[in-house]
Amino acid sequence: MTAVIAIEDPASELAQSLLRAYFADRAITFVGGQYTPKPADPATLREPDGAFLVAWDGGEPIGCGALRRLSPTRFEVKHLYVSPVGRGRGTGAALLAALEARAGELGATEVVLDTNAALEPANRLYTTRGYESVPPYNDNPNATTWFRKPLAADQ
Repeated sequence: MTAVIAIEDPASELAQSLLRAYFADRAITFVGGQYTPKPADPATLREPDGAFLVAWDGGEPIGCGALRRLSPTRFEVKHLYVSPVGRGRGTGAALLAALEARAGELGATEVVLDTNAALEPANRLYTTRGYESVPPYNDNPNATTWFRKPLAADQ
């Protein structure tokens, strides 16, 4: 599958509907207590300090992901979500690669993210894409695992 990935305004109804689906999915699959949605402020997900991307297939939105600048050269991957219809088709990997490329274009030398160990497919995606486990860099109560990936200079 080849998803088309495009920039979207993070405050748009489309972006917000994908984020609602993401948070609902996380609440259902969360292990280890009460899931507390931690939505990023849409203003932090716009260039030059961020980006919000949507994956499309056949004219239908099937996933999203965002970036948020943490420092001049460090960006955080946020809210990576693939709808059930888009799963198992490479959509998550395509979104992650597009987010990394966009971070590099915005001046990042590394990206970080947090996740929960119960999200086994997500953890597998990150580790197979070169992310390494790091100590916590934030106090997200939903996270159990933190990752970092240096970006290639030509990215």
